[in-house]
Amino acid sequence: MLFHYALVDDLISKEEFERRVAEKIEHCGDLVDEPTAAMMVVSELGREHVKIRGLHAKSSLFSFFGKVIDKTEPKEFDRADGEKGWVATLLLSDETGTTRLVLWDQKAGAVLDTEIGEVLEVIGRHPPKRMQEIYALALRKVSVEITCTVPAAGGLSNEPVDLDCILLAVEPPRTFTKRDGTTGEMIEAVIGDADGTARLVAWSPELLGEYAAGTAVHITNAKPTGRGEGRNFSLDDKSTVTPADTTIVVPFTPLAKVSDSGIFSVLGTIRQVRQPRSFTTKNGSASWVRNVLLGDGEDELRIVLWGDNALVPLKCGDTIEVYHASAKAGRFGGIELGVGRGSTFRVPEAGTLPVSVTGTIIEGPGCWFLDDGSRRYLLEGEFVHGSEVAVAGILSGSRIIPEEISAIELDAGAILASIRQFRDSLAR
Repeated sequence: MLFHYALVDDLISKEEFERRVAEKIEHCGDLVDEPTAAMMVVSELGREHVKIRGLHAKSSLFSFFGKVIDKTEPKEFDRADGEKGWVATLLLSDETGTTRLVLWDQKAGAVLDTEIGEVLEVIGRHPPKRMQEIYALALRKVSVEITCTVPAAGGLSNEPVDLDCILLAVEPPRTFTKRDGTTGEMIEAVIGDADGTARLVAWSPELLGEYAAGTAVHITNAKPTGRGEGRNFSLDDKSTVTPADTTIVVPFTPLAKVSDSGIFSVLGTIRQVRQPRSFTTKNGSASWVRNVLLGDGEDELRIVLWGDNALVPLKCGDTIEVYHASAKAGRFGGIELGVGRGSTFRVPEAGTLPVSVTGTIIEGPGCWFLDDGSRRYLLEGEFVHGSEVAVAGILSGSRIIPEEISAIELDAGAILASIRQFRDSLAR
């Protein structure tokens, strides 16, 4: 009974809770036991069990059921005040997702009596600014059936693993400050394999510096990390990255199966695309955001592109692949996937051919066009609005990837002749 009272101890007294439980048992004619009656009282007070995906809500306290799919042994550590402490972690799952349950001090010993596959009823709360973890306040074993999918590659283990994967995105090197005040460089990437996608951080930039997005690689000594949602790995000087002669197929989640929390990769066709909008970030720098509606059959999903992703030329009808994007409930209902730092998207090539086009550069909202007088092409790169250029490159759909660009000198006489011809056509 004390277990369930922890869920409502801010609402009623312990004595009042016990009275209501006893009253519930009597009212049901002794057909319910004490734990069931306690759960009924808790429910009447508005504190119901949630699914694991519901743990992302901003409630201060949660109660949920989860199947144990991985665990760590209790580990001793030194507190800042010099006292000893203990910590252990359980990875719990249900049909909606997974979460890490952290047990501190005396509660850490509970993992020694917990087996993989058992189901626990948990009362817990989020630590400050850590929505991916739950700190256990109380837990107990229960006879509840839960069907769930065991996450691949790693679980709670931090033992290094080898990976055959494809580099979906590779960020430029970034400088960071170490604890001792010195600086270093790192490279972040998004990778994919048959189990899905993951974030990858290389603390030795040379490991990834020579590889471009789209390259299949074999990685050794990738260390799983528990930071952030989804799978995360880090590389150090003990790791290696080499090209791999293998085909990697990254699975996509059907649009209709995307929930309002978690990490997803999806594939669809653009049905609506809005213009990029500028905004000022919290640190005062300028950035961009763009909304896209993705469709697949009768299903649709909103995609929000952030930063440089918002400036990639797109049009209705383009097929795009979104990788390792975070889902959340939209401000006006529904679900949206955010594509920002730690995620990526791309427009697959739908057949390419060499092309040479002469025309005028026109600046669009976050993109450039080449207008040859009869057709407009999306153009990758940075240009000067109004300039006349000759472009040789690769045409993919309506997009040109330039290989050679040369400026064209304007002939004043030819321009005047064109103006006269246009004027005469209007007069006729």
